[in-house]
Amino acid sequence: MTVADLFAAARTELAGAPREGLGVLVEPRRFLGMGRAPRIVPRGNAWHLGVLLLTDDGVLATGDVLRARGEARRGYTAESQRRRADLAAAARRGGFEEGATVHLDWQVLDLDAVERGEASGPLALVDGVASVRWSAAGGLMPLDRYLDERIELLRHPLPGA
Repeated sequence: MTVADLFAAARTELAGAPREGLGVLVEPRRFLGMGRAPRIVPRGNAWHLGVLLLTDDGVLATGDVLRARGEARRGYTAESQRRRADLAAAARRGGFEEGATVHLDWQVLDLDAVERGEASGPLALVDGVASVRWSAAGGLMPLDRYLDERIELLRHPLPGA
């Protein structure tokens, strides 16, 4: 079974499962010398399968994940917290519903390259077996097992998740 076949089968299994939004950060041009606030605009949706995002016609590597929320004045002890709050507000300004999960900085994966034996993001061919690196420090695991596990978790989330 090819890598594309594995993802086609996953799409069939995921029919009706919840999807999450994909977004792109847009920095508006200045207007009459005045800067405008950046926004994250919708660019479709995908099933979130751990380090992978599966769309109707492609496979993406997961980037940053955030929840859209309105702007609020807050005190932050870390600049990274401020940046995440700014991105969450940008997603809300861009049209995402309050509390919606938004994926940002995702990367399109090349399934043909994986079939040729090249790596593409977390996907690679190892001894002829399509595999996925499920974390930055983690090892590779067969893609078919990974997809089965992630689809099960998406369709039947653990209590409290």
